[in-house]
Amino acid sequence: MFDKAASNAFAGICAYINTSAANLSTEIGALICVPAFQRTGVTSAAVALLMQYALRLPSEGGLGLRRVQWQAHESNERSIGLARKHEFQLEGIIRWQRVLPGHKPGVKQREGDSSPGTMGRHTALLSVCWDDWEQGVKEKICRPGQVMYAA
Repeated sequence: MFDKAASNAFAGICAYINTSAANLSTEIGALICVPAFQRTGVTSAAVALLMQYALRLPSEGGLGLRRVQWQAHESNERSIGLARKHEFQLEGIIRWQRVLPGHKPGVKQREGDSSPGTMGRHTALLSVCWDDWEQGVKEKICRPGQVMYAA
């Protein structure tokens, strides 16, 4: 991400991950915003652009995917809040979805666990699908300053 209002200063990273061409789906992930640009709207604008590119039809300059998903630690309120701001709907909590490194907070493992000293993660799974997009999400996401233009 680059903030054009700040002389193209580097603001962070965001990407598609876990993309499946066969399933016409992707995930917005690897969101990292440098501290100077947190709470400035840069990340929000980047997410909006990624959603537009993923969900718009190829005739509109997009990829024409059917599903964009978002995963976050169930207690990561800021991440889940950003997803909800972009109209992602909570589909559920995937229990014990990941093993976290020992220093990361999470859910305690059971006695005798095969990965001692690590915590587990319950993951919130959210999504926006093409029908959500066509039934009003597009109008909410495609705001001035956050609109992708077809080439």
